[in-house]
Formats: sequence, structure tokens, C-alpha cells
Amino acid sequence: MKICFFALMLCGMAAEYARAQSFKVVAFFTGKNDQAHVSFVKEANRFFPKMAEKHHFQYDTTSNWDNLNADYLSNYQVVLFLDTRPDKPSQRQAFEEYMKKGGAWIGFHFAAFALTPSKYPQDWDWYHETFLGAGQYKSNTWRPTSAVLKVETKKHFSTKKLPTTFTTAPNEWYRWEHDLRQNPDIEILLSIDPASFPLGTGPKPHEIWHSGYYPVAWRNKNYRMLYLNMGHNDIDYENKTNKELSFTFENETQNRFVMNALLGFGKGK
Repeated sequence: MKICFFALMLCGMAAEYARAQSFKVVAFFTGKNDQAHVSFVKEANRFFPKMAEKHHFQYDTTSNWDNLNADYLSNYQVVLFLDTRPDKPSQRQAFEEYMKKGGAWIGFHFAAFALTPSKYPQDWDWYHETFLGAGQYKSNTWRPTSAVLKVETKKHFSTKKLPTTFTTAPNEWYRWEHDLRQNPDIEILLSIDPASFPLGTGPKPHEIWHSGYYPVAWRNKNYRMLYLNMGHNDIDYENKTNKELSFTFENETQNRFVMNALLGFGKGK
């Protein structure tokens, strides 16, 4: 009788745990190139497990991009790209189908990078032109520095309870080929506020921005997706120590934006 009671109690606990794990997230990463991106990947894989425990979702990771297939993706409600993007046609097709069937995605920083010629050429029109809308990478600020961001809309769940402007963690900021303001499918969520200028410290003059409009986070209205430019920690390259000088997830307001998005997608928004 005691054994039966204990078995029932375990079943009840298992059921309660299953209910608590309200959705499943998987983060794809490469984690090999550029120490700043590697640092971010490692940091993300410390941050999100803590958030998973706090908010009751399951967080898995994989560096095997061949897991971008229909069977594997069917287990997850949200997919993250922490640094790079898939390269094989089969992986790309599986991801496109996942998104077209209602899957959710959040991409960070280098996940949107494409430059022809480079190791990451623009050879995936659906992803860079249609899905992200940004086209190729054009330039960036240097060194990684904090920026003041403007919240462009309060209507999206990702920007809920964010202040009108806020200061970010240090980051390398990207400029893109296309003006996203001209794309009717794109809604810009965050952009560089003019209070940030001059943004960057150089040493090259073109690495310091003095004016202009720069989107930082946006969504494509046709998909459950969000891209954000954050994801490049500051590293001590100059003294060749590779010491980490900043961390992306040490910014409370920025974290609120990320988690608003992740929890919203996880709950089916």
C-alpha cells in the first residue's frame, strides 16, 4: 500500500513538473570564431538556464547544425541562433519550413551577418532579404561601447514595460545594406537614439558614428521572429590577454527586452 502511494506521489510530481515546463527552447551555436562571440555564447548558455529555472521552461543547446531538421525542431517552440547561421541547403530548408509553419526564432548579433566576399557570403536570399530584410552587413562601430536606445513601439510584447530610452551593455553595432524603414513587412522595435552620438571610439574614423538612423532590434510581421544586434562582448585584444571586459546579460533593462520576447514566443504570441 505504501509502495502504491509512493508511486502515485511520484507520478503526481512528474505531471506537475511537466506542466511547469511550459515550453522548450533550443539554442544553436558554433562558438569557434571571434573571441567576443565565443564569450557571448558561453555567457548566454549560463544566462538562459537560470531564466529557464526561474520562468519554468526547458532550455537546450546544440552546436550540431544538422539538428536543423523537421523531426528535431518539432520538439521546440522557440529556436535561438546565438552566433552564426546554417550553411547546408537541407538545414536552411528545414529552418525556413519551421518558421513558415509557425515556429518562433530569436537571433543575436552575428546570426544576421552576411558579406560577399567573406567566409559568410550573402548566399541565402530568403533569410537575409526576405526574413531579416537587412541584406548584407555594411559596417560597424568600434570599440564595443554602450549605446542609448530608443523604443520605437510599445505595442509589441517584447517592449512591454521598457522605458522610452535606455542604455545598453557594451556592444559592437552593425549597419546594414537596406533601410528597414522602407520595408512594410518589418517593424523596428529598438534603434540607436541620437543621444548615443558619437558612438564608438575608433581608432579608425569610420568606426565612430556621428549621425544617422540605425535599427537595433526588429521583427518581420509575417513570422514569429525577432532579431537583435546585441551579442558581442568587449575583449582585451590590444594587450592580447583575451580578457572579457564586458558582458551582454549584465544589463537589467536589456535582459527584460530579451525575456519579454522569449516568454512571449514560448507562450504562443
